[in-house]
Amino acid sequence: MEIDYKDHGKKPYIINIEEATLGNDNYRTTIWTGEKLQTTVMAIKPGDDIGLEVHHGIDQFIRIEEGDGVCKMGPSEDNLNVEEKVGDDDVVFVPADMWHNIENTGDKPLKLYTIYAGPDHLPATVHPTHEDAENDPNED
Repeated sequence: MEIDYKDHGKKPYIINIEEATLGNDNYRTTIWTGEKLQTTVMAIKPGDDIGLEVHHGIDQFIRIEEGDGVCKMGPSEDNLNVEEKVGDDDVVFVPADMWHNIENTGDKPLKLYTIYAGPDHLPATVHPTHEDAENDPNED
């Protein structure tokens, strides 16, 4: 199946999410945005991370397809009291309003997809690099 890396939101869409995740080389690619749900695929370079963040009012599901990392979560950016290694096939459930970060501790890209229960990024958002995401005026 050929993967079309664009936002197919608000239309029925069927995709092999594992193939889409493993084939994505961008830091972040938004592949579907609806009224109450958004899905992005991500490739985090070795030594890089998602970036410490919080999503107000938005629960998040993260699945690691490939790679090794560490997930940190907590009630504030200065109190990340949960820390756990993550790798292939692990999932992370992030409650709304919970600070979190995932760092790539391996030697290859950390490939993951995330589902936001409430969109967090503008539809069709693509960030080829982490730096692009940090410099995007539409990001928190």
